[in-house]
Amino acid sequence: MPFVYRKHYKKLYIIFFLILLNNCQLREPSKQHGINFLENREKALIVGKTNQNDVVKIIGNPHSRSITDENTWIYFERKIIKGKLIKLGQNVLKDNNILELKFDKYGILSSTKNYNKESMNSIKYSKKQTENSITEPSFVGKFLSSIRQKMYGKRKKED
Repeated sequence: MPFVYRKHYKKLYIIFFLILLNNCQLREPSKQHGINFLENREKALIVGKTNQNDVVKIIGNPHSRSITDENTWIYFERKIIKGKLIKLGQNVLKDNNILELKFDKYGILSSTKNYNKESMNSIKYSKKQTENSITEPSFVGKFLSSIRQKMYGKRKKED
């Protein structure tokens, strides 16, 4: 007795296609951080006319403000998706946009800069490193650590 009869093939095909279509998705799963569609919202801003209150209504409060200039606002958009079969399902960075808005002393938008993933690769970063004098041990700390090294060094020689 065969397990599957001819009359059951049609039902098996329907079940197979339902399982197959159940795993298909119209939208790709993604993790988003920041403000969605930042480029479209930037188009609504008019340089020379839009003020800070209008920007807060259109885009929202800034994610960050410049350290040196309180009139420079920074917005982020980041989208990570699952990679294809070649990437073995690892996360892949799809969008990484940064919008920098500068305002004059009256709060009117004076300039906008939009950085995307490709333009960030062309930015030159400094190779210099800053020295942190706060984490360096003081004279007393150096003195006590040298005594500790001598003390433990003698202990190892006696063993």
